Amino acid sequence: MSDTPFLSDVKTLRDRARKNIAQGPVNDSYVGDAKKTIEILQAVLATELVCVLRYTQHSIMASGLASEGVKKEFATHAKEEQEHAMSVAERINQLGGEPDFNPQTLTGRSASEYQTGKDLVSMIKENLIAERIAVDHYRELIRYFGDNDPTTRTMIESILAVEEEHASDMLDLLNLHGGK
Repeated sequence: MSDTPFLSDVKTLRDRARKNIAQGPVNDSYVGDAKKTIEILQAVLATELVCVLRYTQHSIMASGLASEGVKKEFATHAKEEQEHAMSVAERINQLGGEPDFNPQTLTGRSASEYQTGKDLVSMIKENLIAERIAVDHYRELIRYFGDNDPTTRTMIESILAVEEEHASDMLDLLNLHGGK
């Protein structure tokens, strides 16, 4: 067995907290790369904001006899994507960064594309594609953050769960509307 205790004693924790009070959550015990994490989260923020815009546009433009339920689903997804964006922006801020909401660079930083679609089925397909991109990307990020940044990993895991649900919803809608 090692002579080094697994846990720091309370006095050490208190002394370290007082000594590094200006560091916030990014201190000596943070083993991730805060600068790289902020860079990654700026791309996640852009992805979520592009999804907000796409779902919002689709919720307005969807038309046809069976569109009312789909419009509501798109609007709900837009709201959930906005919540994700706010969580990511808050995390960027916690890590000492400034969330980048610049509309001129959003699509260049986003993993998903802004595609509008001409009809209900094409809108559903574009949203399914975007959700699948997000799901794959976020799974990679969860592996990347691992134990180095459990707070960011946990946030991405919770976002991933909703994105998987969105992808499932879009697949259900696609099957319902004959757009296989």
